[in-house]
Amino acid sequence: MAKHSKAHRCAIGMRHGEGILRVWVTDDGVGGAAVAKGHGLRGLDDRLHAVGGRLRVASPDGGPTTVTGELPCH
Repeated sequence: MAKHSKAHRCAIGMRHGEGILRVWVTDDGVGGAAVAKGHGLRGLDDRLHAVGGRLRVASPDGGPTTVTGELPCH
């Protein structure tokens, strides 16, 4: 967030329910984050998939950006 988004604020959240642990980060930066080869989020996506999880990224141009990781958790 601090390195790329030019954000002034961010929020971090976590919730467990229905067998899934969700962790998210939202910022007020410039947007445009992507899970593409060569980007840091790609590595995070690969790691989550390796343990049965997934990564969701919502980051329209102009922001805001929300990155959510979901992990199976019983």
